[in-house]
Order: sequence, then C-alpha cells, then structure tokens
Amino acid sequence: MHFHFPFAVSQVLWTLTFAAQLTLLVVLLGRDRIKRYPWFTVGIALYALHLLVEVLLAGRMATIVYQAVSIGLADLEVLIGLLVVIEIGRRAFGGAGLRTRAIGAAAMVVVAGGVLAAWGPWLTWKQITPNPAVTVLNLMLVVAAPNDTLMVLRGVSRGQIFVSLFMIQLGLLVVVFGRQFTVGWRSHTQKIAIGLSTIAISWLAVQGGWQLIAKTAQIHTRQEYERIIGLGSKLLNADKVVYVAVLVWWIVCLWFDEPGTAIAEAAEEPAPSLALEEPPQLAQ
Repeated sequence: MHFHFPFAVSQVLWTLTFAAQLTLLVVLLGRDRIKRYPWFTVGIALYALHLLVEVLLAGRMATIVYQAVSIGLADLEVLIGLLVVIEIGRRAFGGAGLRTRAIGAAAMVVVAGGVLAAWGPWLTWKQITPNPAVTVLNLMLVVAAPNDTLMVLRGVSRGQIFVSLFMIQLGLLVVVFGRQFTVGWRSHTQKIAIGLSTIAISWLAVQGGWQLIAKTAQIHTRQEYERIIGLGSKLLNADKVVYVAVLVWWIVCLWFDEPGTAIAEAAEEPAPSLALEEPPQLAQ
C-alpha cells in the first residue's frame, strides 16, 4: 500500500513560508521589535502579501494584469530590500564616523555594480521591446522577477541581483567588523544581517546554477525540456527551503532579548527612595 500525499512540494513550501512570515510578524509586533526594524518588518509583510496575491489572483484575472501586479510587487520588494540594507547597516555601524560609512557604502556599490555588470547575459533592447504592449512589463521584469517559476528562471532580474549582492556584503562586514562598533556577536542586528546574506547567497546560487544549466543543456525532445524545467523547479524549491529555515531562525532569535538587555533596563530604572516617611499625625 502506497501512501498518497495530496499536496505538491510547492504547495507545502508556500504554506510553510506564509505561516512562518505571519509568525515572524507576530514576534516583531509582540516583542516590540518593529520600532527598531521598521523596514525589515515592511519587507516581510510585503513578501507575505505577494505570496497571498499569487494564490488569490493567479488564473482569476487577465494574464497581462496579473503579471503587472505581480511584477510591480516584486519591484517594490527590491526597493524595500535596499531600505532594509540601509537600515541594518546604520544600526550595525552607527558608531562609525560619517567618512568611514561613506567609504564603505561606496565600496559596496562598486563591488555590487562590477559583479552585476559581469553577470550575463543581458537582454538587448530588441528583446525588451518586441511588442509595445508589454515593453513596460519587460522593463519591470529586468528590475525584479516575481515568484513565478518560468519568470524567475529567465534570470533577468538585475534589481534582485543588485540587492542580493548588497546583502551578502553587509553580512560579511557585520560578522568581521561588527564588534568594533555597536553590533555584538549575539545581537538582533547581526542575526538579521546573517539571515539576509544567507537568503541572498542561496538565491544567487540558484540563479547562477540555472544559467549554467541553460547554457550547457542540449534539448532535443519535449521530455528533455520538461526534465530541465523540473530541475529548475527543484532548484527554486531548495531556495525556498533555505528561506523558511532563515525565517524560523529569525523567529527564535527575535523572540529572546539581546544579552544584557535586562541588565540595561534595570540600570535605567530609578533607584528606590530611602527617605523615611513622616509618621502619621495623631488625632488631636
């Protein structure tokens, strides 16, 4: 007797991802972390909304309209991702001087820009504008690809690549130099930065692996084509597993206070007064 599981792997991963995102948002709200990491919270909420939109709208509206909504949300995620990098960077290196931070930011831009320029292949203008009706969508797709499997596997989401490179550099800088400024080894800021860099490394590995497969694969039959697409789906599923694991790690880390928080709060409380109370007046 064979056990039949009625749900596909993608459906299980979607459910786990959405549930983990909602749990993380509850932790951020309940443990009062939103004030410290507002853009990080917005990024998690936006991605959860994107997942929900895909389920509610896919197949229920015109394809062009659905793609416009999905790609638009993906582009917004790229913008929020940049703000998250800035937010975590400011918290991690708040003790550094303005000149030091400016030099570090410039170096990160140069490195990310150089890798992005070398990351190929780039689409030509003729490929972007084959039809005036979808030109805007193609330009938006260059910035960020939605979660749709075929669109992600195109490998043209330059905005996501750019943000991912920033996240990897930020994670490395926080691990190497964080303790010299305001970020300890067990701080929430460091854990968020490490999680972001882990997600970015996984996503870039999937993109690079797919491009390598696309360049070297020899497709002659429909079965070979389906096998390659199936392999790409497995790569994406592996990336989603890493994302869920990071979400669970964030939930656990952000639930607990940073080391020394209780001591600092106790030190800030006013000391009890030692003045003697006046004795009650006797009735005349």
